[in-house]
Amino acid sequence: MPHVVVVGGGFAGLATVKELAKAPVRITLVDRRVYNTFQPLLYQVATGGLNPGDVTYFLRGIRLRQKNVRVVHEHLVGIDHDNRRIRLLNDELVDYDYLVLANGVTVNFFGTPGAKENSFPMYSRSQAMKIRDTLFVRLEKAAATPGTDEGLRVVVVGGGATGVEVAGALAELRTAGLRPAYPEIHGDAFEVKLVQRGGEVLKAFHPSLRQYAADELQRRGVGLHLGAGVAEVLPDAVVLTDGTRIRSDLTVWSTGVSPHEEVDDWGLPRGEGGRVVVGADLQVEGLPGEFAVGDIAVSPADLPQLAQPAIQGGKQVAHNILALVEGRPTTALHYFDKGTMAVIGRRAAIAEVVGRVRLTRGVAWLAWLFVHIMGLIGPRNRLTTLAGLVTRYGFPFHRRPIPIVGDVPTMRPPKRKTTTGP
Repeated sequence: MPHVVVVGGGFAGLATVKELAKAPVRITLVDRRVYNTFQPLLYQVATGGLNPGDVTYFLRGIRLRQKNVRVVHEHLVGIDHDNRRIRLLNDELVDYDYLVLANGVTVNFFGTPGAKENSFPMYSRSQAMKIRDTLFVRLEKAAATPGTDEGLRVVVVGGGATGVEVAGALAELRTAGLRPAYPEIHGDAFEVKLVQRGGEVLKAFHPSLRQYAADELQRRGVGLHLGAGVAEVLPDAVVLTDGTRIRSDLTVWSTGVSPHEEVDDWGLPRGEGGRVVVGADLQVEGLPGEFAVGDIAVSPADLPQLAQPAIQGGKQVAHNILALVEGRPTTALHYFDKGTMAVIGRRAAIAEVVGRVRLTRGVAWLAWLFVHIMGLIGPRNRLTTLAGLVTRYGFPFHRRPIPIVGDVPTMRPPKRKTTTGP
C-alpha cells in the first residue's frame, strides 16, 4: 500500500492521520516528542491552573483505534526529494510515497538582544513548566524576605491572544490565589505588566473587543505599555525602544514564531516569515506528492497560524492524498472561519464567531470554555481540564483557588564534612 509519512503530531499532523484512518494507505507519524500538546492552554500550565498532563496526549494512544499508523519517536534531519526518502536523527532512512510536513514552528526572538538568554518562551510543555517553576521559586524568595524590595515583577512581551491570556491568568493568580497563600507579600510587590509594540492589544479582533480586553486587563491590575517594542531584555529588566526601563524578575516572551532552523536544509521553497510555500491544494510548490500544512506553511490564502486552519488543512491534505492514490485531481482548501477568541480571566473573554457575532464577558467565557474542552484529545483530558478550570474560575471556588505549585527546590541542611582517621 502507498506509504504516507507525516512529520509532526500537532493539530495539522493528527488531523491528517485521523482523516486517513480508513484509507488504503499505511502511515508513519514522526515526532520528536511522544505526546501531542494542546498549545492554547499552555498558559494555564505556566500559571498553575492546570497540570501538564491535562494538555498533553500520548501519541501512541491513537493506535488504539487506528491500526494503519506507526508512531516513531525521532527527529527529521533531511529530505531526499529525488528518491522520496527522509533521514532521521538516528540515521534511519524512511521511504515515502507521500510526505506531509506538519512539524510546526518555534519561538522567534527577532534578534532582540538578550531575549533568548533572559526571557521565557511558552511554546512547549517544558517551557510552560519552567515558567511555573520560576514563578513559585521567586514567590517563595519574596515571602522569605518580607518588607524588603524583594517581590515579583512579571513582564509579558506581546499583546496577542497568548500575551493577553498569560497576563490575565497571572493577575487572576495574584488576586485570588496568592494573597491568602502569601500574606507576607504586600501591596504592589507582585506586578504584572504587558508590553506591546502596537498601540492596541489583540489587533486581530474588532476595535470594540480590543478596548474591552484592555479595560479588563487594567481593571485586574495589569499595567499596559503600548506603542513601544522591546529593545533589549536584561536579567532584571526589559528596555523598550522609547528608552523606558521596566524592572522584571520574570520575562515571558509571547510574540512571534518562525520555522525551526533545520528546515533551512530541507530544500523547500520559502515564503513570508520563512514558511514553506504551498499551492491552494497544500502541495509544496514544485514537489508533487509533498505537502506542508499548519503553522509551517504559507498558502495563497495566507491563513492565520491558528488551530482551526491547521485542523482543516490537515483534513484537506488527507483528502488530496486519497485523491492522488485513486488517480483523481486534488482540490483547494476552502477554509471556514469559525471565529477566534481570547480569555482575560474569570467571566471575562472576547470572541468573534463566524466573523460577525461578537461576544464579551461571561457568554464569551463560556464559549471559550466549551471550544477548548472539546478541542482536547481524549475523555480523560477533557474531564481533568474541565475540573481544573472550574476549580480556578467557577463559583465559589474562585475565591480560594489552590494553584498547582511549581517545582521549588527542597530545603536541605548542608552536607557534613567527613573526617578520616590518622
